[in-house]
This record gives sequence, C-alpha cells and structure tokens, in this order.
Amino acid sequence: MKIVFVCVENSCRSQMAEGFLRHLAGREVEVFSGGTEPAPKVNPLAVKVMKEIGIDISGQHPKRISETGVDVFDVAVTMGCMSAGQACPLVRAKKVIEWNIPDPKGKPIDFFREVRDMIRAEVGALIEELKKRKGA
Repeated sequence: MKIVFVCVENSCRSQMAEGFLRHLAGREVEVFSGGTEPAPKVNPLAVKVMKEIGIDISGQHPKRISETGVDVFDVAVTMGCMSAGQACPLVRAKKVIEWNIPDPKGKPIDFFREVRDMIRAEVGALIEELKKRKGA
C-alpha cells in the first residue's frame, strides 16, 4: 500500500506525518510526502519536536509530489490545506483524506508540539483503519 501526505511546502505537517507512519507501520506500507511549492528544507522545529519523542526526520527533505515516482497512490492525506483555503496539491489517489491540521510554520515550539500530537493521533487512527481494511 502506498500512502502520501500532502501539503504545499512539504516542510512541517506532512514531514511529521511521514515520520510517524514510517515509524509506526514499519514495512506494512510505502510512505511518501510531497507538495507543490517545496520549502528549501524541513522546518528545524518539526525536526526538533519529532526528535523529542524518538523519531528522527532530519534526513527527510521537501519535494514535489512528482518526485515520489508514484503515479497513483492508494491513499493521499491532505494536511489541512482545503480548510485553510490554500491551493491543495493535486495528487492521484484511490482515496483522499483531509486532516484539518493547522500549519505550525512561524509559531512557537509549543504549537509545533500540539500539531505533532494531533498528527500522531490521526496517524494512529489511519493505521487502525488500514488494519480493519486489510482484515476485511
């Protein structure tokens, strides 16, 4: 199963989600993230708050969806761009899920931690949904 997390800059939320799913799901899924206007690097505060809980995303880098090399994903998760009125990146997927996660860019580290914890909860729910689907 191929899952992609999508946001415009691919520097905070989608990178944290990618890190969580890779860490929690292991080899069960292929995990990607991408955006339409990738930032030059992953936001250092995203890296820091993930390291606080033992997940290292420092080796990840922002990229365009097209750089994933995948034509059609099984699941695409948008990170809140629809609800924020942003131009959400278009991605071909069998199923698209919208998570209403606020963008922590430019906010204090405590806000990054809140967003990280929201993402952890959503990724956990996604894993449970995938397990149910697999068992069906």
